[in-house]
Amino acid sequence: MEIEVTSWADLQEKLFHDTWNEKIHRYRSQYAYRGQSSVAYDLQTSLMRLGGNYAELERHIIRNFKKYSYKDIIDDDTIWHWLSIAQHHGLPTRLLDWTFSPYIALHFATSNTELYDEDAVIWSVNYSSVHAELPAAFRLVNHKEGSDIFTAQMLASVTSSLSDFDQLSDDIVVFFEPPSMDARIVNQHALFSVMNNPARTIDSWLKGKPELRWFKIIIPARIKWEIRDKLDQANITERVLFPGLTGLCSWLKRQYSPAIKNNG
Repeated sequence: MEIEVTSWADLQEKLFHDTWNEKIHRYRSQYAYRGQSSVAYDLQTSLMRLGGNYAELERHIIRNFKKYSYKDIIDDDTIWHWLSIAQHHGLPTRLLDWTFSPYIALHFATSNTELYDEDAVIWSVNYSSVHAELPAAFRLVNHKEGSDIFTAQMLASVTSSLSDFDQLSDDIVVFFEPPSMDARIVNQHALFSVMNNPARTIDSWLKGKPELRWFKIIIPARIKWEIRDKLDQANITERVLFPGLTGLCSWLKRQYSPAIKNNG
């Protein structure tokens, strides 16, 4: 479902829509969020953006990453752990970055001030409803763990290789938490999605699944600066999400940049 918000207050309501959990009587969201600075962007993975015959190149990229990376950075020799670390360090992979936090998604939707003349978007996907579509072997692992989300280890217990994963008969989407390898992963409240078809985008898959719970929240360009300033005041900034001097400098650059008026 596509929704266009009209104000900061309207945005808060939409971001936290459907987060009440009747079973435990708490506001415990089962949504993954992804913010993008332009509504024109689809949910392409970094592997897709590589271009060329990227689906065939994937196995060569991963093989060489494993060959040349330092072995001591890997404490779990599963494909999902390797992919998590590769994605985290900028290697093109079929993984897509998401967060459990709607405000962190908002940060990524508003961090690029050069695109403040364009509407932004927050994708909000209920991973529990997505996982209900998975084959029985996957659902059994979730049931045994009492969890609606996978870890890399849980995923490896069902499918130990990308070739096995890709041989599943239907296109599927899995959300899983990466290992907490550093403060950036932890502070961004991160999780990944992965499809067993590296040539298909998740948004195209979602649009063919109207029965699932997902939202595409459109943020008008005219309210981007208001959102950005309020996020900064709430300490949702690069200084926190990217610990270290690079994040600090990115935050300071925007903090002292003049606002560009945009009346929409």
